[in-house]
Amino acid sequence: MRIAFGTDQATALTAAIKQHLTNSGHHIVTTTTEGAAWPDVGQAVGKAVTDGSADLGVVCCWTGTGVSIAANKVAGVRAALCTDAKTAHGARRWNDANVLAMSLRLTSADVATEMLDAFLNSEPDPNEYPEIAKLS
Repeated sequence: MRIAFGTDQATALTAAIKQHLTNSGHHIVTTTTEGAAWPDVGQAVGKAVTDGSADLGVVCCWTGTGVSIAANKVAGVRAALCTDAKTAHGARRWNDANVLAMSLRLTSADVATEMLDAFLNSEPDPNEYPEIAKLS
C-alpha cells in the first residue's frame, strides 16, 4: 500500500514509524521534508491521499492536533488523531478515516506500530456508509 507520511519533526518515533511501514511492505510517499511547518505537512499528506498519490496517510506533530486539523482542511480527508490501536481501528471501520494522526509527545514506538497495524489492516464498514456520506 502507498502511505503518505509527514512530520514536522524528525524523532526516534518517526524513524520507527517509517521503518515499520517499510518492513510491513508499504511504500512511503514523501510529501514534505521533515521539519516542514505542521500546516504544510498536514495539507501535503491530505492532498496526496485525495489526489490518489497515496492510499492512506500518516501525520505527526508534537500533539498531533495541528497536523490533523491541517489535513482535515483538504476536501475529502478524514484525519483521526488516535492514541491507541482500538481507536485507530474504529476510525477506519466506523469513520472511514484516511489519515492517521499521532502525537510525537505521547506515542511510544510500540503503540505507534500497534496503531499503524490496526489502521492499515482495517476496512470501512459498509453499514456506516450512510453516516460517512454525511461528512461530504
